[in-house]
Amino acid sequence: MSWQKSIEELRRRERLAEKMGGEEPVSRQRGRGKLTVRERVAFLADPGSFHEIGKIAGNATYGADDELEHFTPSNSVMGRAQLNGKSTVILADDFTVRGGAADASIWQKMVQAIKMAAEYRLPLVQMIDGTGGGGSVKMLEKDPRTYIPETPGWNEITHGLTQVPFVSLALGPCAGMGAGRVAASHFSVMVKELSQVFVAGPPVAIALGEDVTKEEMGGWKIQGQNGTVDNVVNSEAEAFETARRFLSYLPASVHELPEREQPNDTPDRREESLISIVPTDGKTPYKPRKIVEATVDKGSFFEIGHDWGRGIVCGFARLDGYPVGILAGDPFFLDGAWTADVCDKVARHMDLCSQFHLPVVHFVDCPGFAVGVKAETAGVTRAGVRAMTAIYQADVPVCSVVIRKAYGLAGSAMMNQSRTKWRYCWPSGDWGSLPMAGGIEAAFRKELAEAEDPDALKAQLYKKFDAIRSPFRTAESFYAEEIIDPRDTRPLLVDFIHHAWRTLEPGERRIGFRP
Repeated sequence: MSWQKSIEELRRRERLAEKMGGEEPVSRQRGRGKLTVRERVAFLADPGSFHEIGKIAGNATYGADDELEHFTPSNSVMGRAQLNGKSTVILADDFTVRGGAADASIWQKMVQAIKMAAEYRLPLVQMIDGTGGGGSVKMLEKDPRTYIPETPGWNEITHGLTQVPFVSLALGPCAGMGAGRVAASHFSVMVKELSQVFVAGPPVAIALGEDVTKEEMGGWKIQGQNGTVDNVVNSEAEAFETARRFLSYLPASVHELPEREQPNDTPDRREESLISIVPTDGKTPYKPRKIVEATVDKGSFFEIGHDWGRGIVCGFARLDGYPVGILAGDPFFLDGAWTADVCDKVARHMDLCSQFHLPVVHFVDCPGFAVGVKAETAGVTRAGVRAMTAIYQADVPVCSVVIRKAYGLAGSAMMNQSRTKWRYCWPSGDWGSLPMAGGIEAAFRKELAEAEDPDALKAQLYKKFDAIRSPFRTAESFYAEEIIDPRDTRPLLVDFIHHAWRTLEPGERRIGFRP
């Protein structure tokens, strides 16, 4: 007497689950250039490491003899796996079963995955490919009533975001709840031409009078440039690798510190190119990513949010093997001025680094908040104050390297300046409450108007104030702590990270009100 027959039935049901939505839907999925949910899990996870939970959950029908006649698996696949040797929870949508509609996913599986991630302190990776919500209006024929909307699991999502890294990969059309899950993450990725993210799809927009396609309404050119998603990639394989790399910089949960990797670079490396990378005219832009890459461990810079808030470069990197957050002003975009979207990007990145205990290196080049009607219409004042507050609420060490401009309120937000100023200034530094250019004409308007030779007086005034704004004069009063040879930047940052690491403490983050 044994349970062999039951085990055989279990294996039969598992084989049925592996068929997903059936031959035709699977063929359509592949015909769209998309992997199936089980192929995605296999590509994302370390080989042979995925342990599925709830595989035989789904919709079953039974005949008169109570034998299973038909089985459609849930369109939600979940379980535990290893990613780069680290335990992770995976939650993946199956578009071949009713287009990934939420009412076919068995919502308890999603909630179970999120609870497991938070309670057992494991990162969560979601592969989202679904129409969300309650599916088609046709479902009302089967269950002829409507309901007051409720979103099971949102409390668990809200809590989980405070505990462990959430990564969302948009791998198809993501609407309603699917779109919400993409946005409710610490890091999100879209695949060009393959995925779209929107509150509701084109049929709803058309009914409201806007005739658009999925790509026109929620494609990567929109969502990658407005910050709804962080990164845009060219293929599903690249999305999987991007997720793995993002997680490599973070601890499994806020209750741990990030791990140091074996250094692959010399700590005292001095890059000769840094002595001339910033043009001496004070106006011509330079490429900040070259400065970042020259000072962090070789090959370690991982950019986040390339396509939005382009006045600031954000990402992760390593210094002598230790993970750090990176901010760098980009003078190619409005001279690096902080627009509303730049401010949102700064606040989001500082929150991310602070929550997961990554010290921050800020390469400063900021002429202030963006000025003008367009900037004010976009809400730069409120966004700017929120960004400044996020920086002052951060509880991780920040090292600022002032590359060039630092003006006004935004220029002051290079760090929490009420704390120890671990700061280095390049000789190209240019700072103050407002830029000299234009300020001299405004301050000496009367004198210039009355002068016999206004141009000569203006040249004389510019020469005088150019001398006054020398960074050496600032250093004389200890308003600039150290002016350094740019080539010494990497050795000094390596020194910073060793000291910063001594101050880090794991645990949940508690912040106050943010205006």
